[in-house]
Amino acid sequence: MTDPSPVPGPAPEAGSLVLAATPIGNTEDASPRLVRLLADADVVAAEDTRRLHGLAGRLGVEVRGKVTSYHEHNETARADELLDVVAGGGTVVVVTDAGMPSVSDPGYRIVERAIERDLRVTAAPGPSAVLTALALSGLPTDRFTFEGFLPRKAGDRARTLKALAAEPRTMVFFEAPHRIAETLGAMAVAFGEARPAAVARELTKTYEEVLRGPLANLAERAAAEQLRGEICVVVGGAPAVQASVDDVVSEVLERVAQGERLKAAVAEVADAAGVPKRDLYAAALAARPPRPGR
Repeated sequence: MTDPSPVPGPAPEAGSLVLAATPIGNTEDASPRLVRLLADADVVAAEDTRRLHGLAGRLGVEVRGKVTSYHEHNETARADELLDVVAGGGTVVVVTDAGMPSVSDPGYRIVERAIERDLRVTAAPGPSAVLTALALSGLPTDRFTFEGFLPRKAGDRARTLKALAAEPRTMVFFEAPHRIAETLGAMAVAFGEARPAAVARELTKTYEEVLRGPLANLAERAAAEQLRGEICVVVGGAPAVQASVDDVVSEVLERVAQGERLKAAVAEVADAAGVPKRDLYAAALAARPPRPGR
């Protein structure tokens, strides 16, 4: 009797660089594809080889290919060596200590080089601290920006936060436990004490915790409790500024003085500011200086 099962062909990642996401805490979040990749890859490039072997042990998988270190200090120098394996038809899997490679972790440089060499790059998606924190924050998720780690020096951090003060999208940051209270305090100064935020720590782990509230309250709590573990901070975007007719009528008059027709100036300014065109037109007429001889 003929075996009806299909004959397995080459792994779909053969001749590829694969960015493989690893659990951010809970080992059960590892995908079956990650397990297969670790077992079958020709080379596994790991941010920390000891952590890789620890993960493999917990997953019950034997890493049969070559294991090599690939971290922030050697990622550029080692890229071509790894990509030569891909060019020869092999599979190179890049893993970091937790989450998706290249997201505040090694990975970007080798992807950049693979594209330059016209080699196949793919991903085995999985756990992400950024998306997990965003989803649990209770803040808008339709538009967001990932800002990673802020500068360590207070002055540089303050300037970075000042530049983000008007950002309308939800913002996601990473932060170390020993800097979290200071960072939240700096955010309260730059964004306003009442700006809503969430501090997510130890995501998917036993002591997972998400603190939500105004930045000022979170800063006080972080200073008092000495938060520990891997931390993500999610901050609500800047609220939309509601302009009034009085706020923008001078802009209309200035544009008219420069030769623009009143109706055209009113239409553009009203649309940009979100104010009624009829009210802005009336206000501009009332404020318009009288013509000579009238």
